[in-house]
Amino acid sequence: MKDVLSSVLDKISGLNASYAEIRTQENGNTFITVRDGQVEAVSLSTEKGAAIRVLAKGAWGFSTTNSLARGDLEKAAKSALKMAQVAGQSVREPVKLAPVKAVEGKARVKFKKDPRKVDISTKIGTLLNINSSCFNFDKRIKSVTVNYADLATEQTLATTDGTYIEQLKMFVWNYCWVTGKSKSVMASARDEVGAHGYELYTTEPTDKIAERVSRKVVQQLEAKTAKGGSFPAILGTNIVGVFAHEALGHICEADLTLAGSALMGKLGQKIASDKVTIYDSALIPEGFGAIEYDDEGVPGQETVLIKDGTLVGLMHNRETAAKMNMKPTGNARAWDFRFSPIIRMRNTCFEKGDQSFKELMEDMKFGYYLEAFRGGQANLDGTFTVGVQSAFEIVKGELGKPVRNIGISGNTLETLRQVDACGKDFDLGMGRCGKGQAMFISDGGPPLRVKSILIGGA
Repeated sequence: MKDVLSSVLDKISGLNASYAEIRTQENGNTFITVRDGQVEAVSLSTEKGAAIRVLAKGAWGFSTTNSLARGDLEKAAKSALKMAQVAGQSVREPVKLAPVKAVEGKARVKFKKDPRKVDISTKIGTLLNINSSCFNFDKRIKSVTVNYADLATEQTLATTDGTYIEQLKMFVWNYCWVTGKSKSVMASARDEVGAHGYELYTTEPTDKIAERVSRKVVQQLEAKTAKGGSFPAILGTNIVGVFAHEALGHICEADLTLAGSALMGKLGQKIASDKVTIYDSALIPEGFGAIEYDDEGVPGQETVLIKDGTLVGLMHNRETAAKMNMKPTGNARAWDFRFSPIIRMRNTCFEKGDQSFKELMEDMKFGYYLEAFRGGQANLDGTFTVGVQSAFEIVKGELGKPVRNIGISGNTLETLRQVDACGKDFDLGMGRCGKGQAMFISDGGPPLRVKSILIGGA
């Protein structure tokens, strides 16, 4: 394959392309849905294809093909070149790429049990076990949906800069959505876990998954309504991870920063309390964002975004790095060969502190422990809203009764300034992100205490 790709790249370079890359992929995917004890959907697929990006006259051209034959790759490359040349006739700001060192290598994520070698009946049986365990947990559980996916990608990247990399990427993902009803009260909860191999169900046994998500539903059915207003709170690791990704992480993606995010022009400035350090890393092996090279061939690394409250870095691809006179950070990622790589997070986390959970609660006369999120959104101006599916009162330094129908909202930078303590526990969550194309990511951190946050309640 290397000779074929090199030949195509040589031909495109000879047609006045300033840069070109070919990313070939062979994918094997499994998707299963079990709903209320019935197998609703099973999908097994294999596919292959190539993505070709060409830079010419200061503009990008992009083309894909489902064939890896030399002739079809050449045809797709010429199509991408033509697009770039046409776009270059009206480009306002020519694209430039930060220089990177050419690399050759092979890489693969670390896993213990290859999901491709697990029989489909075993996978279905695992989901049925989760399903039945949820119903057996409590008679008030009324509906259970369990989704499963495993995705394996054999990828090759070749560039006109001389980079040639072969990588194996692997994801195993389990998602539960459970609803319950008691009299006039309805409640629901979600649970999302993942790993790079089928050993997921060794670290996360089916009964553990079922108990965790079902407990949250029952807790909500028995909970009281929260008070509305501004209160001190402890954000659990699940909430902290979502906050790191949604509220802070996206506005630290350099393409969105340049588009006018709340961090525009704030590099080097104090934007959070001294307790806050946040990083995005490709070097956490168990995380969904663990990559040895990104989809531009830049080595995976850790990028510190906020250090002791000061904004010290952003996430870059080669294009934004050139615009801002910085180095690429290895954040260019694409879902598959149908998409061009864009800046995406990897494993985005708050740095842990040194306090136990009990110590975080000690001085709190009244507040809330926000354990797990339901969903939410954040905007480029830094505002955010997050729904909370599991929460408790904190009364006189002790964990109190559960509360339901709760949400939090505010401004990201103001909330970061309110952080006055960090826990010493750490948890990493597995999930997915949108931004025009799906992507598996991880986020996490320790419990955080904030002096005040707006609680939506009664």
